[in-house]
Amino acid sequence: MRRPIVLIPACSCDVGSHANHVVQRKYVDAVVIGADCVPMILPALGEATDLETVLGMCDGIMLTGAASNVHPSHYAEDVRDPSLPQDPLRDATTLPLIRAALRRGIPIFSICRGFQEMNVALGGSLHQAVQEVEGHFDHRENEAHELDAQYGPAHPVALEPLGLMERILGAGDIQVNSLHGQGVNKLAPGLAIEARAPDGLVEAFSVPGAAAFALALQWHPEWHIRDNPVSMKLFGAFGAACRAYQAARPGRASA
Repeated sequence: MRRPIVLIPACSCDVGSHANHVVQRKYVDAVVIGADCVPMILPALGEATDLETVLGMCDGIMLTGAASNVHPSHYAEDVRDPSLPQDPLRDATTLPLIRAALRRGIPIFSICRGFQEMNVALGGSLHQAVQEVEGHFDHRENEAHELDAQYGPAHPVALEPLGLMERILGAGDIQVNSLHGQGVNKLAPGLAIEARAPDGLVEAFSVPGAAAFALALQWHPEWHIRDNPVSMKLFGAFGAACRAYQAARPGRASA
């Protein structure tokens, strides 16, 4: 029995003087450690991405965080702060990928930028600067701190009763990190809120109508995953969904 294959779409960015496709190692490691799946990095090819081929070979998709933001033209707004990085090739890869994967019933787990991509891909919009929205606090990390402090617990989130996350984790609040300047403004039609921050900002949502696991989180569960029982349960549920999808495809489980 082979392990399921999880596609991880890459970012497109310059490293030195060369253009690169980049995925941070912590996301790749989390797929292996938490989901017990085989990660496969998908280049940010934009419109050149062969969706039929890549979706035909995978059993799950994980969308990662990134320094860049989803371009606001995808939700009919202008760029508020031109100094913030954009990644149009990633947008052109992931937004159609999300829609096509949901149509096929492929499990999806989305983190940070991936959370925002999923909302935008399905018709939602974003606050481009959450800290400037009345009633919301500043959800950004302090870049002067060491990484362990930046990714340390920042605030609780309250799980929605009877939601997917409550079924996975049990009732109650959980502590999460917070490293984002943007967040959900209008939630896309058909999505269900799974968790909120104390200021009411949506921190997690699911796709109740999806044929398989489809969960998006604003925080970073991949950080030091071995030391975080909540993260291990979430990645474990994603991995189980990938194995179920794999098993349901004739001839794939033993290929």
